[in-house]
Amino acid sequence: MAKGYWVSVYPAISDPEELAAYDELAGAAVQAGGGRLLSLLPANGGRIVAHEAGTTQRVVLIEFDSFEQAVAAYESEAYQKALVALPDGFERDFRIIEGID
Repeated sequence: MAKGYWVSVYPAISDPEELAAYDELAGAAVQAGGGRLLSLLPANGGRIVAHEAGTTQRVVLIEFDSFEQAVAAYESEAYQKALVALPDGFERDFRIIEGID
């Protein structure tokens, strides 16, 4: 079975501290949904090389055991509560993708 992934890119973050409430709620929801944080750049000190229209802002990659599990975690009540905590005017590109078996 192919794994599922959440991929989030944050083109602009005016105040990273405003994400604290979301991060706490989202982290708990992801863990409860069976997700594993693979990357949180640049917050974890990792390196980013952006090409073309890429961004060097925050990039988050989360892995789930299946695509269906990734979708279910997003649709969960816990994650929907986390979404409400996102700051106003916040911008991100969020996708759920299926991995290659």
